[in-house]
Amino acid sequence: MPIKMVYVTELREGNYVIIEGVPCIVRNIEISKTGKHGHSKARFDAIGLIDNKKRVVLLPGHEKLDVPLVEKKRGQVLSIREKASIMDLESFETIEIAVPDDLKEEIKEGVQVEYWDVEGQKVIKRVMGSAA
Repeated sequence: MPIKMVYVTELREGNYVIIEGVPCIVRNIEISKTGKHGHSKARFDAIGLIDNKKRVVLLPGHEKLDVPLVEKKRGQVLSIREKASIMDLESFETIEIAVPDDLKEEIKEGVQVEYWDVEGQKVIKRVMGSAA
């Protein structure tokens, strides 16, 4: 569920956007001047928030794109099996989240992590440290 729509020419580095149905973060953007037919073009590189795949997109400047809802939350790891069982530090609910390959060594029971809720999908982004 997108929270708003923006024109491609309004995008800046670090903005979130939905490309091909996948929430992404804009890493680089180049906007050309208007041509003889009156439309500028925007070329930007974006990386998927869930799958970490790079996407290169070329669109007319007047096209609108959806902006996803991204909630950044903190939780504590309770246990690790196939997935990590994490307790949210605000609502105290327990959720199961897959552990990213690059964080498997750092995530242990008792550590605090930052996880993102992106359009209903939860993903662990970084390890904050040990529980207080």
